[in-house]
Amino acid sequence: MNIILLGPPGAGKGTQARRLEKERGLIQLSTGDMLREARTSGTEMGRKVAAIMDAGELVTDDIVIGLIEEKLKSGEGRGFIFDGFPRTLAQADALEDLLARHGQKLDAVIELRVDDDALVKRISGRYTCGDCGEVYHDDTKPSAEAGKCDKCGSTNLKRRADDNPEALKTRLMEYYKKTSPLIGYYYAKGLLHPVDGLAPIEDVARQIAGILDRIGSP
Repeated sequence: MNIILLGPPGAGKGTQARRLEKERGLIQLSTGDMLREARTSGTEMGRKVAAIMDAGELVTDDIVIGLIEEKLKSGEGRGFIFDGFPRTLAQADALEDLLARHGQKLDAVIELRVDDDALVKRISGRYTCGDCGEVYHDDTKPSAEAGKCDKCGSTNLKRRADDNPEALKTRLMEYYKKTSPLIGYYYAKGLLHPVDGLAPIEDVARQIAGILDRIGSP
């Protein structure tokens, strides 16, 4: 099973993706994680990614599609969760073509719907573990021990420099301009399934589980 988690920055895509990995054996494909992994892999593709990033240039869609293709060929997991990709209609078409070449398809696009004002409040209190990626929040999910990750014990907890109201508005505008058209695109294909992204984490997980169960998740 292959699914996309769609939603603006801070909607909770990463949190839900990690749950799905653990509970359903799916593999999260985050663009940022794939690029970082490729950069240190020593492969031909990795060397190409490193050269582009070291030059301060943007990684092209073809490169990202190539990284996804390597993951598809690996045979890992029971399917993939696309987190942060596609971001544009052109990328959506490219992903559909790639999956078709490998005899696969998208099974569902989960849209985490949020209210912008509430999202600003959520993100302003967010911090993550720099080692394992676990996400925390000052109000709703603080770490049990201040400055220490509950999951891996790391003390490398940090906040993104752009997790503030001003920067978030810029990121939201970018999302609405480039990524929100995907909502209509996937609705027309009958793949879109909206959930309340501002509900408590457990409630969001139950909504997603219900959708995947209905469409035949492993």
